Amino acid sequence: MKIALLGYGRMGKEIEEIALQRGHEIVLKVSKDENYDISKAEIAIDFSVPSAAFYNITNCFKNGVPVVSGTTGWLEKYNSALDICTEYKGSFIYASNFSLGVNLFFELNKKLASMMNSLEDYTVSIEEIHHTKKLDAPSGTAITLADGIIENSQKKEWELQRNKSNVEITSIPIDAKRIPDVPGTHTITYESEVDSIEITHTAHSRKGFALGAVIASEWLVNKTGVFSMKDVLNIG
Repeated sequence: MKIALLGYGRMGKEIEEIALQRGHEIVLKVSKDENYDISKAEIAIDFSVPSAAFYNITNCFKNGVPVVSGTTGWLEKYNSALDICTEYKGSFIYASNFSLGVNLFFELNKKLASMMNSLEDYTVSIEEIHHTKKLDAPSGTAITLADGIIENSQKKEWELQRNKSNVEITSIPIDAKRIPDVPGTHTITYESEVDSIEITHTAHSRKGFALGAVIASEWLVNKTGVFSMKDVLNIG
């Protein structure tokens, strides 16, 4: 594939390395807000910044280039992007996290939430830890985990809040921590007076995110529509 990298920071460089190892060609690297010609690309991978993501993604739709995006922090415009994708018969995969392990973790989280739903003595909370250069909090992955719990329980919303005692009973507290050189750790905790149940996903490097993004790109070629990593992995 001829790949455009929309965002050439640490993730962009990791994706480039994996893509080249898998026999693909990088035909465009966009490192910041700038004009660019995407016409030579067969697919685009967007790991940019929240302020650039909507333009990058919709520009791909308008130019007939399938796009895979892992940029978080722009989702207030997500539905508008889907409308433009439909209008131009585009191809799109968005994921808050492309790690294959994390996407399995998403499904495990939903199953556990469903199992715990009737056990009123347990409270649920989420902790996420990322590197200090991560711009958004909570992480997109933490929000996806919270949404998975909400879909399968009586919880109504999530809150970014460190003091869990002040959280409404229908809300899920998310504690977002920023520590140098941590690729990403997410923990779901169910706690009662007698015990605690925890599930955790720990990323050891960014390579897992990069590999998942490249695999998703390979899968998306020659398809039309809006898809997710569940489609790529045939899970759920």
